[in-house]
Amino acid sequence: MDQIRWGIIGCGNVTEVKSGPAFNKVPNSTLVAVMRRDGELAADYAFRHGVPKWYDDAEALIHDPEVNAVYIATPPGSHTDYAIQALRAGKPVYVEKPMARNAAECDAMNQVSRETGVPLFVAYYRRSLDYFLRVKELIDRKIIGDIRFVDIHLHYQPYAEEVGEGARPRWRVFPEISGGGHFHDLASHQFDFLEYALGPIKTARGFSRNQAGLYEADDIVVANFEFESGVLGLGSWCYTVNKEQRIDEAYLIGSAGKITFSFFEKFDIKVETDSGTEVYTIPYPQHVQQPLIETIVKALRGEGTCPSTGETGARASLIMDWITGK
Repeated sequence: MDQIRWGIIGCGNVTEVKSGPAFNKVPNSTLVAVMRRDGELAADYAFRHGVPKWYDDAEALIHDPEVNAVYIATPPGSHTDYAIQALRAGKPVYVEKPMARNAAECDAMNQVSRETGVPLFVAYYRRSLDYFLRVKELIDRKIIGDIRFVDIHLHYQPYAEEVGEGARPRWRVFPEISGGGHFHDLASHQFDFLEYALGPIKTARGFSRNQAGLYEADDIVVANFEFESGVLGLGSWCYTVNKEQRIDEAYLIGSAGKITFSFFEKFDIKVETDSGTEVYTIPYPQHVQQPLIETIVKALRGEGTCPSTGETGARASLIMDWITGK
């Protein structure tokens, strides 16, 4: 492939800044069509972002001859169907995370990718962000010695639409659409990066419960996990704490020090060793998916590789299945 001409299925909020504009900013890449079931919203998106075509039918976009690569940005419940349609149409797929609702759906997507020989990529963009690449570099350089264990804390207060009279939670807490709750949405990023930085997780166990009754999905998860390297990990995810207890921190404990970083909210990386404390501040780019999209375009042009494929992306879903007992 020479010029990558993208079509987006599901031009919702995630595509407004995080991803959508990046397709026109990466060399040899152009966004040529968008689709949303609500045609008026699709047309509005196309107008605001200068996209030539819009559709209210995914199949029509997939079979548009001007589109030669498809970005799927719908909720996870439709990822498998759309991805398989696009792959069978011979069009490389870039799919949002989590890759699907569970590992079995991920496997189905990967099977078709292997059968057709058409590439499949997943939007685990932390694998290409400078902030997380610095964390990986510090690990690889053994700044804190050999890694002993990982400790994750992600505790949020409920979203405003999830509480009070007339509460209307969004799709992320409906398991039939998302595969689970906020844990599936956010922990997928965490496990994907941890495997990228520390190698494969060979086993994981946990407990998931709904304590607050605000919606059907679990709202608290605790887990422990073991990497093939022998590194151990533990984590807690709770989405119904008081806002004063909100925390997004991860700790890497090594034989010679500690690294503290954030997966979502902060731009600082703190390194503590016998030599003292050093802090790196590395903000995200305007379009956080742009660095990963650049690697996808290069891979499709035969100029490089992408670190986030269907095979690597499926791993996060498998680990979450282990933890939640699915």
